[in-house]
Amino acid sequence: MGTQKNPPEDLMLPSEPTPPVDSVALPSLYKEMLEQFARLQEQVQKRTVGLASAAHELKTPLAIIGGYIEHLLSEKPGPLTEQQRRALRDSRSNCKRLQRFIQDFLAYSALETGKITLKLEPGDLRACLSEVNEIWLPLFQEKGIALYFLCPDKLPLLPFDSFKVQQIVSDFLENARKYTPKGGTVWISAELYHWDYVKRAEGRSHDSRPSGSREEQNTIRITVADTGPGIAPEYLQEVFDDFFRIPRVGDEFGGSGLGLAIARRLVHAHGGKIWVESEPGAGSRFSFLLPLTPQ
Repeated sequence: MGTQKNPPEDLMLPSEPTPPVDSVALPSLYKEMLEQFARLQEQVQKRTVGLASAAHELKTPLAIIGGYIEHLLSEKPGPLTEQQRRALRDSRSNCKRLQRFIQDFLAYSALETGKITLKLEPGDLRACLSEVNEIWLPLFQEKGIALYFLCPDKLPLLPFDSFKVQQIVSDFLENARKYTPKGGTVWISAELYHWDYVKRAEGRSHDSRPSGSREEQNTIRITVADTGPGIAPEYLQEVFDDFFRIPRVGDEFGGSGLGLAIARRLVHAHGGKIWVESEPGAGSRFSFLLPLTPQ
């Protein structure tokens, strides 16, 4: 390793003591910082909107390409050789992968620009989760993974956006299906839970596991657990970051790195909390809380 070099003397800053900040100047400095922050926010929003427009323009040609691929695979235009069939199946798989990336990015950009609002209506969370389970069950069976739904017969009515909650759980299930090996097991569960709201502001920038108890149950905890490879401790705080993907050797699944970031935003919009419990070789448990009363 090379030694660190000092900057040339003519580029070094003078070693004079920093003058104290005038307390009168603090309000103006604060105002300037707010203005700079607002300008940065505006620039980021413009970039997000621009990229979202580009992604939206890709939806139609991708749909046309996918339609032609399905048409050729049906062999209505003529019989296919095994090599041609394999090439078309690979093309279909990559086309669907790109479509999922576009859908994720469009959802992310809509959340970032405030174009998505929640429709909070009192509803039956058990029925909502049961519907998600029925949609995903054939996909898990196709891969040889057992999917179980564990939920009390009755849960209290609470205000939530049914479609958004299904999106959150689907993001969890998609990851579980990707990384749980054949013969593994995945569980969807829901239960009453106590969340100490006072500790919300004491947490880090990303969610960590809340301390729950059976006293004064004020939320419902929804969990998707799996018997997959698990997550190393150093990544537990980063999995909900924008565009973050856990480095895995030989990971052939790909992805946008936005699914869990979108889930985090949707949970926070409900006034809830999201976190993950995992360790290598012991599977993962992704959980989120929905308050029984609006927060």
